[in-house]
Amino acid sequence: MASDLRRLDVKICGIRTADALDAALAAGADLVGFVHFPKSPRHLSLAEAPGLVARVEGRARKVALLVDPDDTLLAQVVAAFSPDLLQLHGSETPERVAAIRARFGLPVMKALPVGRREDLAMLPAFAEVADMILFDAKPDPGALLPGGNGRPFDWRLVAGLDVGRPLMLSGGLNADNVSQALAEVRMDGVDVSSGVEDAPGVKSPDKIRAFVAAARRAVSGFPDHPARIDPPCAEAARGPEDLSSKVRAS
Repeated sequence: MASDLRRLDVKICGIRTADALDAALAAGADLVGFVHFPKSPRHLSLAEAPGLVARVEGRARKVALLVDPDDTLLAQVVAAFSPDLLQLHGSETPERVAAIRARFGLPVMKALPVGRREDLAMLPAFAEVADMILFDAKPDPGALLPGGNGRPFDWRLVAGLDVGRPLMLSGGLNADNVSQALAEVRMDGVDVSSGVEDAPGVKSPDKIRAFVAAARRAVSGFPDHPARIDPPCAEAARGPEDLSSKVRAS
């Protein structure tokens, strides 16, 4: 996990090809994400996964993204993807997150869709059971995908939060706006998918390199802050209004 703002975690998600993976690894991405969700243009099948993830060879942390998976699917994905981290991007409850973490013995990142402040009401509960929280733009009702839609949200909604867990920002990020995003909200990591694509599911090695470089430049002058990887403290039990008023030292 990132221990200071200069050691920002950069995640390239939705990788489906060796070229895209090699570009992410060469650029210095900290996490590489693989989506197993058939409705997504970034879906990676169980048969395709082993050959691709083997290329990582310990150079980054592998993240398997799933949407409301049952235990049978999770077991299959864990076997095929050998993930270092599970990303849950559906409507999983805190109880389900805790159960998955306990059953499979892997760290879990829970995606939390944000469109307005009320969407943060469940943040303390998820912070109690997940190892990392990812903030993504809330999709429109009836949207096909729960994420990866290339839409930003009002980053100010998640500014200053500290719930005792690393926090990652996603949703409409690209090489042109990641600096602005990190100037507004001091996150432990940033996550990009559609922002480094030429078409849905088609990653651009040039855009991947540009995004990682832009994210690194954006935080190169930021001061350090203490790591936040210990179990959530009392602040995590408060509501989102209380949490948002707790601005990290900068």
